[in-house]
Amino acid sequence: MSRRVSGNEIERLIQLLAKMPGLGPRSARRAALHLINNRETIMAPLASAITQACEKVSVCSSCGNVDTIDPCTLCQDPRRDQSMICVVEEAGDLWALERASATTGLYHVLGGTLSAIEGVRPQDLNIAKLIERASNDTVVEVVLAVNATIDGQTTAHYITEQLSNCNVKVSRLAHGVPVGGELDYLDEGTLAAAIKARRPF
Repeated sequence: MSRRVSGNEIERLIQLLAKMPGLGPRSARRAALHLINNRETIMAPLASAITQACEKVSVCSSCGNVDTIDPCTLCQDPRRDQSMICVVEEAGDLWALERASATTGLYHVLGGTLSAIEGVRPQDLNIAKLIERASNDTVVEVVLAVNATIDGQTTAHYITEQLSNCNVKVSRLAHGVPVGGELDYLDEGTLAAAIKARRPF
């Protein structure tokens, strides 16, 4: 059993940091020590930013994005293409698409994927709101930008079935060879998807 080498406050900081994605106990200890050694320049501003985010950030009642206003900035932007809804699993996926300027349409965050193993059911996700939004006459296309995992594809198939009564086109992201990718370094699944999704040159 490891001995406690610091005060309760420091131990609590380490334990909380260890719950962050990508941080194990050892990385959490290093991060905590770095914060403590830089209290004025990093720790204090970070604590303030976290407090403000906790008080002001909320989930958009329309699309499920996180923002300081509801509806969120993207939903209120009149320049967005109201005819398209891009469906993503998490807000982080939305941010990635925005960084890439990949779409000018609206977004919809599911909050995860269906998973029999983890017990995630349709009612646990933001699917009902998506069906409601897709039923709007202004919506022409729903793009399923979910991950190419088993759970992601299961979720995509379920949503497609639910949208069958809506007068919308349902599409998904292309899967295959990434830009700049070399065939020798790609896995078999990616190569197979690329062949199936081939198009005229």
